[in-house]
Amino acid sequence: MWAQIINALLGIWLMASPAVFGFADDRTISNNAHIVGPVIASFGIIACWEATRVVRYYNLLPGAWLLLTPWVLGYDTTTAIVNDLVIGAAVIGLSLVKGKVSGTYGGGWSAIWKKDSLHATEARRQPRV
Repeated sequence: MWAQIINALLGIWLMASPAVFGFADDRTISNNAHIVGPVIASFGIIACWEATRVVRYYNLLPGAWLLLTPWVLGYDTTTAIVNDLVIGAAVIGLSLVKGKVSGTYGGGWSAIWKKDSLHATEARRQPRV
């Protein structure tokens, strides 16, 4: 959970970074930050809960985009390049942190085919008469 909170904070930082570093006038950089930042923050917040933990993998794509952005969009500011590269690498790394598992939820269709599903386990525990 801590990794996803940090990802959400990185998304918020990405939105604020054009104003903080002074390249808010460059529409390419600021528009990219204002589009990708909320996506990273949203996925990070959603992935905080155990039932929606898989959403953390959705941040791999925006993180990879941030690693490619300086060359695809042609950044000319070194600060913006370093900022996007550091945030992109951090988002990818933190998205791979699984976290502590305290329970499982549902099982979906795979519960039908598992031999050790909840129903099969309870049936074995009950004494036969």
